[in-house]
Amino acid sequence: MDRSVWSTMAGNPLRFLGSAWPWRCVGYLLGAVPVAVLAWVPVVALLPFAGIPVGAVERRRLRVLDRAPAVSPHAAVEAGVRAWLRRRSGERATWRELGYALCLVTVLLVVDVLALGLLLLAVVVLLAPVVPLLGDGVVVVRLGPVTADSIGGALLLSAVLGLPGTVVAVYLVCALAAGQAAFARWLITPTRRERDLRVDELTASRNRLVAAFEAERRRIERDLHDGAQQHLVLLAMNLGLAEVELGDAHPRAGALVAEAQRQARRASTAIREQIRGIHPRVLTDLGLAAALGELAERCPVPVRVGFAGRERLTDAIESAAYFVVSEALTNVVRHADAGRVDVDGGVEGGLLVVTVTDDGRGGADPDAGTGLRGLADRVAVVGGTLTVDSPVGGPTTLRLEVPCHCA
Repeated sequence: MDRSVWSTMAGNPLRFLGSAWPWRCVGYLLGAVPVAVLAWVPVVALLPFAGIPVGAVERRRLRVLDRAPAVSPHAAVEAGVRAWLRRRSGERATWRELGYALCLVTVLLVVDVLALGLLLLAVVVLLAPVVPLLGDGVVVVRLGPVTADSIGGALLLSAVLGLPGTVVAVYLVCALAAGQAAFARWLITPTRRERDLRVDELTASRNRLVAAFEAERRRIERDLHDGAQQHLVLLAMNLGLAEVELGDAHPRAGALVAEAQRQARRASTAIREQIRGIHPRVLTDLGLAAALGELAERCPVPVRVGFAGRERLTDAIESAAYFVVSEALTNVVRHADAGRVDVDGGVEGGLLVVTVTDDGRGGADPDAGTGLRGLADRVAVVGGTLTVDSPVGGPTTLRLEVPCHCA
């Protein structure tokens, strides 16, 4: 913002005077005058909340000099006038905006009017020789003790005072506009502390959403495990008993019952696999190390697990790490043509590190498909990073790092 104005002013004067900056600065100060005049209404009627609408208008006007967005320093408020008043009255940003509004309707209004008036006066003196061409050919210019009553005198006055005065006034107006914009941005945009608090609020909100999502996954897993799967197991047992009762007396019915029993067992197996995909029971009961061991046992490619962490982590972190390793092993089986996979890691200094290394063909590119990008997004939700090192010819190493704390 102001750096662009200042840097342009510090450069070539001809380039600066021929640029759009003088016009933008004049427009910014011209806009400040009606805003300051109109601001008297909320300042008188809405104290101490008068600065809030003034700040909202000024943040939009800052775009005249700076395309960078000037975000509101105010936090979101629940519905209701009472909640709004209570929240706004307790925010420092409200009082900073009020201070800026008071400055705008007093000191800044006077300074802006004086600066624009000085510029207007310099332009009038600069254009004094043009006046006779527009009127009856008679020119009389009085500037304090100096009087010019001829075109020659007007030309001399324009050259001696008008031109340098206009240049000085343009620089003065631009410097004032840049300084006023910087002053406004300092008061009506979030401070570093407010930005940090907003980031903390967003992080806490994200963590609550992740925790709620994981709780819902566990609820679905429990409903499937204790509900539908148990019913299918009982159905398969009852069908087996029915098959025994039928015996050889009704061979056709017995065959149908046997087939129904097999279908029930297949459905139970399918639900069991779905449960592992939603949230494995072993992860809930025994933790990440045991769940990784179960993944290794079910993988058709030999897997060595060297995970050293035995302490329990938060549900969201354990779930993210588990599914990253699960998807990595699935990719190895489908694409890598590997003969061995090593899963290592642990928790050191508050950081969970998990690496999955295979001796396959390599060439895995996160930008080439949605699978690895989806894993990276899932890890990012819990504040972690996922890196993939997979040169052509192998080996491929997938590394997960998540800041964590024990549950």
